[in-house]
Amino acid sequence: MLSNQIVKEMSKILPRKNILSELEERYVYSQDSLENFEDSGKSADVVVFPESSQDVVKIVKFASKHCIPVVCRGAGTNTVGSCIPENGGIVMCFSKMNKILYFTPADMTITVQPGVTVGEIQKAVEAVGLFYPPDPSNLKISTIGGSIAQNSAGARCFKYGPTKNYIIDMQVVMANGEVIRSGSKTVKNTVGYDLNNLFCGSEGTLGIVVEATLKLIPKPQDCQVIMGYFDSLEDCVSVVNEIISKNIFPSAIDFMDKNAVNTVERYYPTGMLTDKEALLLIEIDGDRNSVEAKRNLITSVLDRNNASDVRYSTNSIEAEKIWQARRCSMSACAKLKPNVTTDDIIVPRSNLAELLYGLRNICAEYNLTPCFVGHVGDGSIHPQIPIDFSDKSEYENYKKAKVKMYELVSELGGTISAEHGVGLAKKPFIGMVVDEGAISYMRSIKKIFDPENILNPYKIF
Repeated sequence: MLSNQIVKEMSKILPRKNILSELEERYVYSQDSLENFEDSGKSADVVVFPESSQDVVKIVKFASKHCIPVVCRGAGTNTVGSCIPENGGIVMCFSKMNKILYFTPADMTITVQPGVTVGEIQKAVEAVGLFYPPDPSNLKISTIGGSIAQNSAGARCFKYGPTKNYIIDMQVVMANGEVIRSGSKTVKNTVGYDLNNLFCGSEGTLGIVVEATLKLIPKPQDCQVIMGYFDSLEDCVSVVNEIISKNIFPSAIDFMDKNAVNTVERYYPTGMLTDKEALLLIEIDGDRNSVEAKRNLITSVLDRNNASDVRYSTNSIEAEKIWQARRCSMSACAKLKPNVTTDDIIVPRSNLAELLYGLRNICAEYNLTPCFVGHVGDGSIHPQIPIDFSDKSEYENYKKAKVKMYELVSELGGTISAEHGVGLAKKPFIGMVVDEGAISYMRSIKKIFDPENILNPYKIF
C-alpha cells in the first residue's frame, strides 16, 4: 500500500494532528540512538500518535488487514536499532499515552501508560515512601514502554534486578488487534505461563504494551555513594568480590576507567580524580544506622585492597551529582568525535578482569580509544567508543573489533547484551551466544504471536 493511502486511512482513525506524513517528519521518527553508518535510508510511511488503547487496536487491525509493518517507539533512546522501521510501515509513537492511570500505595502498585517516563514513575512513588528501583542512565526521558521492550536495567540491577522483576500485569494489543491481559494485579501469581516475562524484552515483536502495572517496594530510608579510586585496573575489579564476600549487598557497584573519568571531567566537571586508573562507585542503602555500618565496612575493604583514595557522599545532592557524572559518560564521549558507539556485554563476574584486559587489547589492536564504564557488580561492561564513521578505515577497524569483542565474551561464558537488547545491531551475532535450537523455538513463538510478521519485523533474529 502506498504511503498516501496509509495516511488517508490513518486519518479515519486519528485526528490529523496526530499523524506525520512529511518526509522530514518521518525521517526523524525513523531513527533511534543507534549510530548506524550503514543506514538504508528507509523511513516510515507514516508516524502516528495514539492517545488510547482503542486507537492502538484500530491501527493494528488496519495494519494486520493489509500486512503493513508496525514499529513501536517510546523516546527512541535504545542503542541497537530496535525502533528503526527498516521495512517502512507505521511508526507508532507513544508520547501522547503518558498518563499514570492508577496508583495504589496500599497495594504497592502503579498502573501506567507506555509513554510515562521511568523518572516520572520514580518521582510519583517516592513522594509517598515507595520505590521503583530500575534506573537506566537516561531515566529522565526513557519511557516505561521502551524499558519493557528492552527489559532495561541500570546500576541498581545488581541488588534489585531489571524491569521484568517489577511487571505484574500488562494490557497487550496482539498482532490481529485482540487485547489480552498478561498477568494479574497481585504481586504473586502462578496461574498459567508467565507471559509477562515473555513480552518483557521482546522488543515489540510479540505484542504492543498499552498499559503496565508495576509492583513497588518500600523506599530505603537512606543511601550513600562511596567512591574508591585505584592505581590498578586489576585491583579495582578484584575488590568487588571481596566486598560481596563480606555479606554486604550494595544497591549498585559501578565502574569507570581513567579515560571515562577524564572525558566526563572535561565536559561535566564534578571533582573526580583524573590521575587514577579506575574508579569504583558503590551505592549502599537501607536504614541510617545500617548505611553507616556498611560504609565503614566497605571503606575498610577498599583500604585493605590497595584503594589509593576513598571518598563518599554526605547528602543526597552529592550522591545525585556523582551518579549524574556517571550517567553522562556517553554524552561526554560523543563530544570527542562525530559519532560514538556503546555496547552492553556481560560475563560471569569471575571473568570480569579477563574481559576488561581483553577489550583493552582488542581496542589497542584496532587503534580505537574507548571509555570503559559498567555495572561491574553483575559483570556488565559498556565500551563507549568515539569514532568517525566517515573515516572508512576507522569504521572498518571498529567492525572488526566488535566481532572480536563478541567472540571474547562468548569464550568467557557471557552474552552480547545485558540490558540494551538485540534490535538490528546485534542481530547478526545472536548465534554466537544462543544455540540454534533455542533460536528455532523463538522463531516458532514469533510465528504463533505474529503470523504475518507485522510487529517490528526482522528484529532480534
